[in-house]
Amino acid sequence: MTTNLKKILLAFGNGVSELNIPEKNLSSIILPSEPEEKDYEALLIKKALENPVKSRRLSEIVNPDSKISIIVSDVTRPTPTAKILPPLLEELYLGGAKDENITIVFALGLHRQQTEEECRKLLGNDVSRNIRFVQHDRNRCVHIGETSFGTPVEVFEDALNTDLIISIGTVEFHYYAGYGGGGKSILPGVSSEKSVLSFHSHYSKLFEGDPLLGRADSPARKDIEEAAGIAGLRFILNVVVNSKKEIVAAVAGDFIQAHREAAGYVDSMYKVKVEPADAVIVSCGGFPKDINLYQATKALENAVPAVKAGGSIVLVAECAEGIGNQVYECWNRECRSPDDAIERFKNFFEFGGHKSAIVAKAAKQFKLYIVSKLSEDESIKAFFIPAKSVQEALETILAENPEAKVHIIPDGGWTLPVRK
Repeated sequence: MTTNLKKILLAFGNGVSELNIPEKNLSSIILPSEPEEKDYEALLIKKALENPVKSRRLSEIVNPDSKISIIVSDVTRPTPTAKILPPLLEELYLGGAKDENITIVFALGLHRQQTEEECRKLLGNDVSRNIRFVQHDRNRCVHIGETSFGTPVEVFEDALNTDLIISIGTVEFHYYAGYGGGGKSILPGVSSEKSVLSFHSHYSKLFEGDPLLGRADSPARKDIEEAAGIAGLRFILNVVVNSKKEIVAAVAGDFIQAHREAAGYVDSMYKVKVEPADAVIVSCGGFPKDINLYQATKALENAVPAVKAGGSIVLVAECAEGIGNQVYECWNRECRSPDDAIERFKNFFEFGGHKSAIVAKAAKQFKLYIVSKLSEDESIKAFFIPAKSVQEALETILAENPEAKVHIIPDGGWTLPVRK
């Protein structure tokens, strides 16, 4: 008897991984309801800047003497900064702002420094030639207060020493802040190591409760917004991008109200109701979502609601830069079992260790497979079963249960299945 196969291509780094799945086993391809027609990206940004939420226009706020800092995302984020900056600068010039008074600050949080080439590529040639840019330095931060959560607010001095702080970013689901974007450019974006570690330490119990993905009322989001308010974040320009990394919505203005509007767009596009299946195959959506395992685990978490307890999850993530965080790597080496990682995290918060605990929690509920460039040893120590290809992982699952129903999530970095 011939089996009808469906061929599916899944993003893997900058390339693709091919899967042929028997149609009888394919439960569904979980796709976001992305807008069909794309308005011109520059036009969307221009409209947002002309109609800011709960704020005057930037051209009405600045004058020729205004010193301005613009906080932008680093290489681990999909923000199309080079497309967003020109219309933003036009709006500033309209108010008389001058290039020599503008500083662009890359928000690194605790991520690695970028190369000069990476910085210039993110900004685009004209902007990187004409405007000063610096990378966040967590050792050059000024203490300016404390949030009600007890998080010290210590912000990079180059961002603070200006009359106006603007930030640009992408709003997407985030595993504890509910959504990315908004005030996240300040905390953890341009905060001291002490601030970031303190901020994260409050959430060591996170993975025990209900998931905070896609919730704007998460405690972390409140903490972030208090810190951004203390730092004086005045104006945001945030975008929502689709899986092709095209801008499909843009909001500008007040860093809380505008952010909530963007979160509404994200929900309508990326929250998808599902019935859990026996297995889920999830791709992060390619580079930069799968640049390393630290980033790729977000897609793993997004996939959890789509699989039955005791089922299997296959994570398709290139991980060209390996694990991506030294503490995470260290925990993977030292924790012998998922229980070890969970126990250790409950007793001792360490930034980076939270990833080990999050994967450990999933590994106790599901069989976790990974298709990546990580070594077998690295994969196993991170609580995954390594597979050479997506096909091999699927065949292993079907060998155990030939009738298994499988969901496929091609853009796991974006899509959030929600149980019906």
